Amino acid sequence: MPVTVNGIDGREGIDVTSEDVQAALGERRVDVSTSRPAPTELAQLYGRLLDEGAAAVVSIHLSGELSGTCDAARAAAAEYGDRVIVVDSRNTGMGTGFAVLAAAKAARRGRGRGEVAELARRTADRTNTFFYVDTLEFLRRGGRIGAAQALLGTALSVKPLLHIRDGRVEVREKVRTSGRALARLEDLALKASGDGVVDIGVHHLGSPTPAQALVERLSDRFGSRLRDTYITEVGAVLAAHCGPGLLGVVVLPV
Repeated sequence: MPVTVNGIDGREGIDVTSEDVQAALGERRVDVSTSRPAPTELAQLYGRLLDEGAAAVVSIHLSGELSGTCDAARAAAAEYGDRVIVVDSRNTGMGTGFAVLAAAKAARRGRGRGEVAELARRTADRTNTFFYVDTLEFLRRGGRIGAAQALLGTALSVKPLLHIRDGRVEVREKVRTSGRALARLEDLALKASGDGVVDIGVHHLGSPTPAQALVERLSDRFGSRLRDTYITEVGAVLAAHCGPGLLGVVVLPV
Protein backbone atom coordinates (compact mmCIF):
# COMPACT_ATOMS: atom_id res chain seq x y z
CA MET A 1 0.00 0.00 0.00
CA PRO A 2 1.22 3.55 -0.69
CA VAL A 3 2.66 5.57 2.20
CA THR A 4 3.53 9.24 1.85
CA VAL A 5 6.16 10.84 4.11
CA ASN A 6 6.53 14.60 3.74
CA GLY A 7 5.16 14.53 0.20
CA ILE A 8 7.31 11.62 -0.98
CA ASP A 9 5.38 8.49 -2.00
CA GLY A 10 6.64 4.99 -1.32
CA ARG A 11 5.39 1.40 -1.09
CA GLU A 12 4.90 -0.24 2.28
CA GLY A 13 7.63 -2.75 3.07
CA ILE A 14 9.60 -1.82 -0.07
CA ASP A 15 10.32 1.90 -0.01
CA VAL A 16 8.92 2.76 3.43
CA THR A 17 9.28 0.71 6.62
CA SER A 18 7.64 0.99 10.02
CA GLU A 19 10.95 2.34 11.34
CA ASP A 20 10.79 5.13 8.75
CA VAL A 21 7.28 6.02 9.87
CA GLN A 22 8.24 6.00 13.56
CA ALA A 23 11.09 8.38 12.86
CA ALA A 24 8.82 10.66 10.85
CA LEU A 25 6.11 10.72 13.50
CA GLY A 26 8.73 11.70 16.04
CA GLU A 27 9.28 14.91 14.07
CA ARG A 28 6.00 16.75 14.46
CA ARG A 29 6.60 18.83 11.35
CA VAL A 30 6.73 15.72 9.16
CA ASP A 31 3.44 14.70 7.54
CA VAL A 32 2.68 10.98 7.13
CA SER A 33 -0.36 9.63 5.27
CA THR A 34 -1.51 6.50 3.46
CA SER A 35 -3.68 5.76 0.45
CA ARG A 36 -5.21 2.80 -1.30
CA PRO A 37 -3.45 0.95 -4.12
CA ALA A 38 -4.42 1.95 -7.65
CA PRO A 39 -6.97 -0.41 -9.26
CA THR A 40 -4.69 -0.63 -12.33
CA GLU A 41 -1.85 -2.01 -10.19
CA LEU A 42 -4.12 -4.64 -8.67
CA ALA A 43 -5.53 -5.54 -12.09
CA GLN A 44 -2.01 -6.06 -13.43
CA LEU A 45 -1.19 -8.29 -10.48
CA TYR A 46 -4.34 -10.38 -10.92
CA GLY A 47 -3.61 -10.73 -14.63
CA ARG A 48 -0.03 -11.86 -14.02
CA LEU A 49 -1.10 -14.47 -11.46
CA LEU A 50 -3.75 -15.86 -13.79
CA ASP A 51 -1.34 -15.87 -16.75
CA GLU A 52 1.17 -17.78 -14.63
CA GLY A 53 -1.34 -20.57 -14.11
CA ALA A 54 -3.50 -19.69 -11.13
CA ALA A 55 -7.00 -21.09 -11.56
CA ALA A 56 -8.41 -18.16 -9.59
CA VAL A 57 -7.42 -15.41 -7.14
CA VAL A 58 -8.98 -14.87 -3.71
CA SER A 59 -7.92 -11.34 -2.78
CA ILE A 60 -8.26 -10.71 0.98
CA HIS A 61 -7.94 -7.19 2.39
CA LEU A 62 -8.21 -5.07 5.50
CA SER A 63 -11.58 -3.63 6.45
CA GLY A 64 -13.39 -1.57 3.85
CA GLU A 65 -14.46 0.70 6.72
CA LEU A 66 -10.82 1.66 7.27
CA SER A 67 -9.44 1.75 3.74
CA GLY A 68 -10.48 2.07 0.11
CA THR A 69 -8.37 -0.98 -0.75
CA CYS A 70 -11.36 -3.31 -1.08
CA ASP A 71 -13.07 -0.88 -3.44
CA ALA A 72 -9.91 -0.67 -5.54
CA ALA A 73 -9.67 -4.47 -5.56
CA ARG A 74 -13.29 -4.88 -6.67
CA ALA A 75 -12.77 -2.38 -9.48
CA ALA A 76 -9.69 -4.29 -10.58
CA ALA A 77 -11.40 -7.67 -10.29
CA ALA A 78 -14.34 -6.63 -12.47
CA GLU A 79 -12.47 -7.34 -15.70
CA TYR A 80 -11.72 -10.92 -14.66
CA GLY A 81 -15.24 -12.11 -13.87
CA ASP A 82 -15.48 -14.91 -11.32
CA ARG A 83 -11.77 -15.72 -11.59
CA VAL A 84 -11.04 -13.07 -8.93
CA ILE A 85 -12.99 -12.96 -5.65
CA VAL A 86 -12.44 -10.03 -3.28
CA VAL A 87 -12.92 -10.63 0.46
CA ASP A 88 -13.33 -7.79 2.95
CA SER A 89 -11.95 -9.16 6.23
CA ARG A 90 -13.65 -6.37 8.23
CA ASN A 91 -10.49 -6.39 10.31
CA THR A 92 -6.80 -5.48 10.14
CA GLY A 93 -3.39 -6.84 11.12
CA MET A 94 -3.60 -10.52 12.09
CA GLY A 95 -7.36 -10.07 12.09
CA THR A 96 -6.87 -10.18 8.33
CA GLY A 97 -3.81 -12.41 8.53
CA PHE A 98 -5.61 -15.34 10.15
CA ALA A 99 -8.16 -15.25 7.32
CA VAL A 100 -5.33 -15.30 4.76
CA LEU A 101 -3.62 -18.25 6.45
CA ALA A 102 -6.86 -20.25 6.59
CA ALA A 103 -7.59 -19.51 2.93
CA ALA A 104 -4.07 -20.47 1.86
CA LYS A 105 -4.30 -23.81 3.66
CA ALA A 106 -7.66 -24.53 2.02
CA ALA A 107 -6.28 -23.63 -1.41
CA ARG A 108 -3.33 -26.01 -0.92
CA ARG A 109 -5.82 -28.76 -0.08
CA GLY A 110 -7.47 -28.19 -3.45
CA ARG A 111 -10.63 -26.42 -2.30
CA GLY A 112 -12.53 -24.37 -4.88
CA ARG A 113 -12.36 -20.59 -5.05
CA GLY A 114 -15.81 -20.10 -3.51
CA GLU A 115 -15.04 -22.37 -0.58
CA VAL A 116 -11.66 -20.70 -0.03
CA ALA A 117 -13.27 -17.24 0.00
CA GLU A 118 -16.05 -18.32 2.35
CA LEU A 119 -13.55 -19.88 4.76
CA ALA A 120 -11.63 -16.59 4.79
CA ARG A 121 -14.83 -14.69 5.65
CA ARG A 122 -15.81 -17.12 8.42
CA THR A 123 -12.33 -17.01 9.93
CA ALA A 124 -12.28 -13.21 9.92
CA ASP A 125 -15.73 -13.16 11.55
CA ARG A 126 -14.44 -15.30 14.45
CA THR A 127 -11.39 -13.12 15.06
CA ASN A 128 -11.25 -10.51 17.83
CA THR A 129 -8.79 -7.60 17.73
CA PHE A 130 -7.93 -5.48 20.79
CA PHE A 131 -5.21 -2.87 21.03
CA TYR A 132 -3.73 -0.05 23.05
CA VAL A 133 -2.05 3.12 21.80
CA ASP A 134 -0.30 5.88 23.71
CA THR A 135 -2.42 8.52 21.97
CA LEU A 136 -5.46 8.58 19.70
CA GLU A 137 -4.08 11.58 17.84
CA PHE A 138 -2.75 9.57 14.89
CA LEU A 139 -6.00 7.64 14.45
CA ARG A 140 -7.88 10.94 14.57
CA ARG A 141 -5.61 12.57 12.00
CA GLY A 142 -6.13 9.69 9.59
CA GLY A 143 -9.90 9.74 10.03
CA ARG A 144 -9.97 6.24 11.52
CA ILE A 145 -11.60 7.42 14.72
CA GLY A 146 -13.93 10.32 15.44
CA ALA A 147 -12.83 13.51 17.17
CA ALA A 148 -15.22 12.84 20.08
CA GLN A 149 -13.64 9.44 20.75
CA ALA A 150 -10.17 10.92 20.35
CA LEU A 151 -10.91 13.34 23.18
CA LEU A 152 -11.19 10.37 25.52
CA GLY A 153 -7.47 9.83 25.13
CA THR A 154 -6.60 13.24 26.54
CA ALA A 155 -9.35 13.98 29.05
CA LEU A 156 -8.32 13.21 32.62
CA SER A 157 -5.36 11.10 31.41
CA VAL A 158 -7.69 8.32 30.33
CA LYS A 159 -6.03 5.42 28.52
CA PRO A 160 -8.44 3.96 25.96
CA LEU A 161 -8.48 0.33 24.92
CA LEU A 162 -9.69 -0.09 21.36
CA HIS A 163 -11.13 -2.90 19.31
CA ILE A 164 -12.37 -3.58 15.81
CA ARG A 165 -16.16 -3.73 15.74
CA ASP A 166 -18.19 -4.03 12.53
CA GLY A 167 -15.02 -3.22 10.63
CA ARG A 168 -14.40 0.05 12.46
CA VAL A 169 -12.06 1.18 15.25
CA GLU A 170 -14.00 1.88 18.43
CA VAL A 171 -13.17 2.55 22.06
CA ARG A 172 -13.75 -0.65 24.04
CA GLU A 173 -12.90 0.50 27.55
CA LYS A 174 -11.30 3.42 29.40
CA VAL A 175 -8.73 2.88 32.14
CA ARG A 176 -6.49 5.19 34.14
CA THR A 177 -2.99 3.93 33.46
CA SER A 178 -1.03 2.25 30.69
CA GLY A 179 -0.24 -0.63 33.05
CA ARG A 180 -3.92 -1.23 33.65
CA ALA A 181 -4.59 -1.00 29.92
CA LEU A 182 -2.08 -3.75 29.17
CA ALA A 183 -3.50 -5.95 31.93
CA ARG A 184 -6.96 -5.50 30.46
CA LEU A 185 -5.63 -6.56 27.05
CA GLU A 186 -4.87 -9.93 28.60
CA ASP A 187 -8.31 -10.15 30.22
CA LEU A 188 -10.11 -9.27 26.99
CA ALA A 189 -8.07 -11.80 25.01
CA LEU A 190 -8.89 -14.52 27.53
CA LYS A 191 -12.60 -13.68 27.50
CA ALA A 192 -12.72 -13.65 23.69
CA SER A 193 -11.12 -17.08 23.51
CA GLY A 194 -14.06 -18.98 24.98
CA ASP A 195 -13.21 -22.41 26.38
CA GLY A 196 -11.41 -23.98 23.43
CA VAL A 197 -8.12 -23.89 21.59
CA VAL A 198 -6.95 -20.52 20.24
CA ASP A 199 -4.36 -18.92 18.00
CA ILE A 200 -3.13 -15.47 18.98
CA GLY A 201 -1.23 -12.67 17.28
CA VAL A 202 0.55 -9.95 19.22
CA HIS A 203 1.39 -6.72 17.40
CA HIS A 204 3.63 -3.88 18.46
CA LEU A 205 5.33 -0.78 17.11
CA GLY A 206 8.79 -0.15 18.45
CA SER A 207 7.97 -2.15 21.60
CA PRO A 208 9.41 -5.67 21.16
CA THR A 209 10.17 -6.21 24.86
CA PRO A 210 6.63 -5.39 26.12
CA ALA A 211 5.23 -7.48 23.27
CA GLN A 212 7.32 -10.50 24.22
CA ALA A 213 6.34 -10.07 27.87
CA LEU A 214 2.68 -9.97 26.83
CA VAL A 215 3.09 -13.19 24.83
CA GLU A 216 4.65 -14.91 27.85
CA ARG A 217 1.84 -13.81 30.16
CA LEU A 218 -0.80 -14.93 27.66
CA SER A 219 0.96 -18.27 27.25
CA ASP A 220 0.80 -18.79 31.00
CA ARG A 221 -2.87 -17.92 31.15
CA PHE A 222 -3.98 -19.93 28.11
CA GLY A 223 -1.82 -22.93 28.94
CA SER A 224 -2.46 -25.97 26.75
CA ARG A 225 -5.32 -24.18 24.97
CA LEU A 226 -2.84 -22.02 23.05
CA ARG A 227 -1.99 -23.51 19.66
CA ASP A 228 -0.08 -21.02 17.47
CA THR A 229 1.40 -17.66 18.45
CA TYR A 230 2.55 -14.88 16.13
CA ILE A 231 4.44 -11.80 17.29
CA THR A 232 5.12 -9.06 14.75
CA GLU A 233 5.87 -5.39 14.42
CA VAL A 234 3.16 -3.74 12.34
CA GLY A 235 3.94 -2.41 8.88
CA ALA A 236 4.21 1.19 7.77
CA VAL A 237 0.49 1.70 7.11
CA LEU A 238 -0.70 0.66 10.57
CA ALA A 239 2.27 2.48 12.08
CA ALA A 240 1.15 5.69 10.40
CA HIS A 241 -2.33 5.48 11.91
CA CYS A 242 -1.55 4.08 15.37
CA GLY A 243 1.73 5.74 16.26
CA PRO A 244 4.50 4.61 18.63
CA GLY A 245 3.53 2.57 21.67
CA LEU A 246 1.02 0.35 19.89
CA LEU A 247 0.45 -3.02 21.52
CA GLY A 248 -2.34 -5.30 20.39
CA VAL A 249 -3.72 -8.82 20.70
CA VAL A 250 -5.65 -10.69 18.02
CA VAL A 251 -7.51 -13.82 19.12
CA LEU A 252 -8.84 -16.59 16.88
CA PRO A 253 -10.82 -19.36 18.58
CA VAL A 254 -10.18 -22.55 16.60
